[in-house]
Amino acid sequence: MDHPILGQVALAYSPVIDRNRNVTATRLSVFPLSQGASLQPQALLAAISETWPADGPQLWMNIVSESLLRDMLAAQPGTHILIEVPAFMASDPSNVDALCTLQANGSTLLLKGRPLQGLPREVLPCFKHSIIDFDDDRRIHQDGVEPATPPSGVIRSIGHVQAGVSNVTDMETAFRKGAFAVLGWPIDNIIEESTRPADQPALQVIVHLIDQVHKEAEIEDLENTLKRDPALAYKLMRYINSPAFGLSVEINSFRHAIMILGYQRLKRWLALLLATASKDPNMRPVMFAAVRRGLLMEELGKLSGDDEQRSELFICGVFSLLDRMFRQPFSELLKTIPVPERVYQALVDHSGPYEPYFNLVKAVEGSTMYEIKEAADNMLLTFQDINEAVLRALKAASQLE
Repeated sequence: MDHPILGQVALAYSPVIDRNRNVTATRLSVFPLSQGASLQPQALLAAISETWPADGPQLWMNIVSESLLRDMLAAQPGTHILIEVPAFMASDPSNVDALCTLQANGSTLLLKGRPLQGLPREVLPCFKHSIIDFDDDRRIHQDGVEPATPPSGVIRSIGHVQAGVSNVTDMETAFRKGAFAVLGWPIDNIIEESTRPADQPALQVIVHLIDQVHKEAEIEDLENTLKRDPALAYKLMRYINSPAFGLSVEINSFRHAIMILGYQRLKRWLALLLATASKDPNMRPVMFAAVRRGLLMEELGKLSGDDEQRSELFICGVFSLLDRMFRQPFSELLKTIPVPERVYQALVDHSGPYEPYFNLVKAVEGSTMYEIKEAADNMLLTFQDINEAVLRALKAASQLE
């Protein structure tokens, strides 16, 4: 991956979550590092094309630069990429031709923010959804029934997507008020808000398997544990045989998996399964985040770490949301789940050599360049390296799904 433009921008990502709590797309925010820089939209599209090919998963692009966004609108990015257009640009008559051309060519546009004035009539059909911040949405904060006539400048003829959602309560409110989807990571209070019991059998089986693998138990013992949950065995086989794993032979049994993979690689995938085993719908965004955290921390570890460190960084990222899934603080949870000391330091004490990696990953999940830049400076990493790691991690995550 050699795209110089990745050294000129900061990238952040977040999920697009529908009312069934499924992650249906990824939102990629693009922040120019220098407002005066001349950035080419085709170079940006080329840089992300391996992660989001034309026949791949859907991408929403939030370009935080008026000049780059104008150029992107003229570049015809492809129908699998949904472009967010701020309301002030959608209201500008000078953008009518570009917006209408995109729509005519099959592209989908998203209106970001509430227009302060009416949009030109020609561009109204161009937008599929409007993106409204939770704190600014009159639907959320008004009492009683929504008025039949919306306030001046507010478009109600298209569906709306709720931005600024950070917890389950806000997410459920947004869907109750008619949101098509929410943007963000509604995981702040998942422990309190989730309705499912924490001691799901699948989770307990995986924890037991991780402990057995950690102790390098006999294969027969591992097989007997896995037989307690046939669905889990199937899921493990599916993961191991996924393109992301890169094996040249098909794994057809748990015994075969251990023989081919060895205990350490198997422990990695059990960790991944543990982070994706919950059946609580509200946990789906949490599981989505956990997988990507692990893969991104592993990719960042490739820049300077050895194999052992990269493996531990993966575990650290994947396990970073287990306290939400089990409804227990890490200080209690990790008494039953064996983890390396450096992982324990990051998750329990918020210290140690992996804490800077953890802070960077959380910043990339956000939406402000300041947080990303501060975390990158603390690690002495270039944005070229960080952005390449982000794209590789997101590509690997999409291959697992």
